Amino acid sequence: MKEAVPERPRWDLAAESIVVKIRWFGVIMGYVLVQTRTGLQNPSAVRAFLALGAGYAALDFAFWRLGEVFLKRLPLFVSFMESIFIALLCYHDTGLASPFRWYYLLSLICCAIRYQPAVAWWTLGFHSISLLSLAWSLGFSTPTGSAWPLTLVIMAWVTWASSSLAGLLKAAGDQLQDLNSELVRVRAELEERVAERTDALRTSQARMIQQEKMAAFGLLAAGIAHEVGNPLAALSSLVQILKRRGPDPYTSEKLDLAGRQLHRIERTIRELIDFSRPASRAITRTRVCEVVDEALGIAKYYQRTKQRRISTDIPTNLPSVLVVRDYLTQVVLNLVLNAIDATDDQGRIHLRARIEDGSMELSVEDDGRGISLADRCRLFQPFFTTKPHGTGLGLFVSRQILEEFSATLTFCSEPGRGSTFTIRLPWEAALSPTVTGVSDGDRAGPAPAADDREPERTGRGNPVAALPSA
Repeated sequence: MKEAVPERPRWDLAAESIVVKIRWFGVIMGYVLVQTRTGLQNPSAVRAFLALGAGYAALDFAFWRLGEVFLKRLPLFVSFMESIFIALLCYHDTGLASPFRWYYLLSLICCAIRYQPAVAWWTLGFHSISLLSLAWSLGFSTPTGSAWPLTLVIMAWVTWASSSLAGLLKAAGDQLQDLNSELVRVRAELEERVAERTDALRTSQARMIQQEKMAAFGLLAAGIAHEVGNPLAALSSLVQILKRRGPDPYTSEKLDLAGRQLHRIERTIRELIDFSRPASRAITRTRVCEVVDEALGIAKYYQRTKQRRISTDIPTNLPSVLVVRDYLTQVVLNLVLNAIDATDDQGRIHLRARIEDGSMELSVEDDGRGISLADRCRLFQPFFTTKPHGTGLGLFVSRQILEEFSATLTFCSEPGRGSTFTIRLPWEAALSPTVTGVSDGDRAGPAPAADDREPERTGRGNPVAALPSA
């Protein structure tokens, strides 16, 4: 998730915090000057004007605390009123020699910090007129009247210096904010890329875990088949030897029953060996009905399968699809096993295949407990499971496998009424003359004996309850 770029700080409020301090400094110093000096023309008037200035400074402070600037849209009006205010302070103090004339400089600095340079130069004009008016009213020929030219020069220099410095600070602040925004954006992109790489690494780890698990199962299954196969061959030979001796009818019947059961064990071991062999990665023309038969042939050995009613509706005339057959078998097997675990005893599981909107749709439907709303968003995440002893990799790996050959895996579910998982496979590509790997039928295992052949599983509602189970 990308981090939001922080809002730019308001320059006017930052400048106002400085201006408020300057104003209060001026008010406090004014009271100090009144109390520590003598010879003022009208001390009471000076104190009254300082009280007025303190009230203005208090309003300015209150608006700043509220996040606003007092009289923000009337900067020239404020400058004009300050010009009159400072001139009256100097007039009632000691004239042009009054230390209050330096308030002109404080006013210019505040204006340069808060506003554009043009406003600062306009303020200089107001203050110059104010100073000249004060000098004219007191008389240019007085001993203190000669101080106004130097004061004007200092005021002009302070206006230029303050405006230039404020402009540099504002430009530096804007540049720093732009760099900060760029840094936040780059950090968000970096975090997103790290998250993507982490997800990819987690995906690879999950698939590696599943592959290692299947490889270990294959080794175990092959070892079990080898260990069971040797004594099984010996038992089969003994049964055949005993049958050749012409035993009585009762013994012959029991030997026939033992032979059929041994043949059933042999077929189970053969299927176990076929399932445990290394998976082929060749893309082949594959018939969906054969994949479903193979997956159900493996699922029948799951202990809970015999308490379920499994039916299929897989037309045999459906076109072939180009997939890795072993991978598709694993996906269908995962969906069937999940459906078995999601249903109770005598639960119904139905597999159906059809052509829909240019795709081959294979759905696995069950009438189990369904998927809760809280679990749907995490259903295909690695290591997420609701089973007590699940790994949380089945659906995740199944979707990853299907995406490798442009297929999709979706689901719909209603809590308490079951779920339907749908595989959509592109089948137009099956008409392509160039196909890698082997052709149809190369993967078909040896056919079971006539007396042990499973019942046909085509047509809706045809249960697979009669499948031989371990």
